[in-house]
Amino acid sequence: MMNRRNFLLTAGAAGTAFTVDNPLHANPQMPPGNHELKTDVLVAGGGLGGVAATLALCRNGLRVIMTEETDWIGGQVAQQGVPPDEHQWIESHGAPASYREYRNRVRGYYQRNYPMTDEAAKRPNLNPGDGSVSRICHEPRVTVAVLYEMLQPYLSSGQLRILLNYRPSKGETSGDKVSAVEVAHRFTGQKIAVRAPYFVDATETGELLPLTKTEYVKGTESKSETRELHAPEKADPDNHQAFTLCFALGYEEGADHVIDKPAKYSYWSKYIPPLQPAWSGKQLELKYSNPKTLEPKELGFNPRGEKTGNSLNLWLYRRILNKANFRPGTIGDVSLVNWPQNDYMMGNLIDVSEKEVKTTLEGAKQLNLSFLYWLQTEAPRPDGGLGWKGLRLRHDIMGTEDGMAMYPYIRESRRIRAEFTILEEHVGAENRKLVAGDVAGKKSADFFDSVGTGYYHIDLHPSNKGNNYIDFASLPFQIPLGALLPRRVDNLLPANKNIGTTHITNGCYRLHPVEWSIGEATGMLIVHAMQKKIPPRAIRADKRLLGEFQEAIRKQGLETHWPE
Repeated sequence: MMNRRNFLLTAGAAGTAFTVDNPLHANPQMPPGNHELKTDVLVAGGGLGGVAATLALCRNGLRVIMTEETDWIGGQVAQQGVPPDEHQWIESHGAPASYREYRNRVRGYYQRNYPMTDEAAKRPNLNPGDGSVSRICHEPRVTVAVLYEMLQPYLSSGQLRILLNYRPSKGETSGDKVSAVEVAHRFTGQKIAVRAPYFVDATETGELLPLTKTEYVKGTESKSETRELHAPEKADPDNHQAFTLCFALGYEEGADHVIDKPAKYSYWSKYIPPLQPAWSGKQLELKYSNPKTLEPKELGFNPRGEKTGNSLNLWLYRRILNKANFRPGTIGDVSLVNWPQNDYMMGNLIDVSEKEVKTTLEGAKQLNLSFLYWLQTEAPRPDGGLGWKGLRLRHDIMGTEDGMAMYPYIRESRRIRAEFTILEEHVGAENRKLVAGDVAGKKSADFFDSVGTGYYHIDLHPSNKGNNYIDFASLPFQIPLGALLPRRVDNLLPANKNIGTTHITNGCYRLHPVEWSIGEATGMLIVHAMQKKIPPRAIRADKRLLGEFQEAIRKQGLETHWPE
């Protein structure tokens, strides 16, 4: 099992918006000793899927305990520090109404609380960082604040309890049902057994699955298993996409913030990723493999925000604060580093020893520090010089002592063995055309049991077993209810990247709004099952019950189909 006690850091660093003792949590500290708690639903994991599931459960009257192993909720956007990756229609459709509410609240938070320029303060489509990767690039802690604001009515009433710094440690099962899940505090070791009729696995790596003996798959399936166009000939359960330990940078012109030379700099400055097809050269260079063609592609870097010719300026790519949106002299640029240069391809974090996890995470940190040092001392400048000495780690932005994200951005999880598995032929543009023909191949598969929508191209980053990018077109897709149902276990449901996808289709179902959609659908499924006093799988099995459920979720703002 994955143990990050030696990696994830304590709260209270400069800039941390919420700590365990903050009264906004409405959750007093547990007294010493081990405890047992009862609730309607345990949601393990406070990422976007976990929060979305919790919102759906609470607004429909159920009591919830949500656990989160770090100091922040918000998952990909918050403790992992990744601005939302979204599709081009996100402002109007292709995600639940609650997700768009979250996005609007982020904009409102800045406009109410930050020293915005007059123009930015009135802009309805404000993008705080104006990063090119998203229409709403913003600081992790603002997501934390906004999500607590959305959850606050249920926290105040006692309907919801959030246990921070607790992670699953043990499961208790009886037949095909989960009876209890034990969570342990990552610093004190205090254990709490939570008993409930339903359990939601919203963890980043599907941690409840092995603990509850829920059948799961991981890594890469073979072409013979899935018939997928881009699947390899041989399966490898230990072949996973690279993860990224993100960090934030600011820049001060004329200042010298050069860090001490990292211990592993000599190694990383010469490192060439051993990938097939070959990488573009050294990892610490302003170039990478074009994800679609795998040919070398030039990148630019200029923290002054200036154009870098025809090459993408990485500084602008995931910039989360643009000083031009704020009154002069108040707030400077901040850019989030989640770039090809700090994808960590040399280890796996799932189903390995604690020692290997610790070694792998430390390796990712050393890569980050080496990349920062390279940017400060060797990156080419437009004047012909080398290095940008004014770059500095923004510890306050990430809420940690070392400036790294609280949690690694893990692109791939354990995945349930589901009643229905989403294959490339359902959503991949080329594979879809092969199985459905020219006309039908222009749309993704129409799932009779759709409970959500989403879109992103299939984007697989280089893997720890030497695969280069696998990146190709997909089609706007649906989320089938069958992919949320484990084949055997009745009362544990997924709410993250752990649904019934393959290694290939995970590449388009893992992004922020899709995770939110999955979580909200899972929460609504539990609500409907408890109201009808039937197991969740019975809803999918009965046409009338399924129709009633789909109508109920549409009334609460979930989308089941894309507009024609």
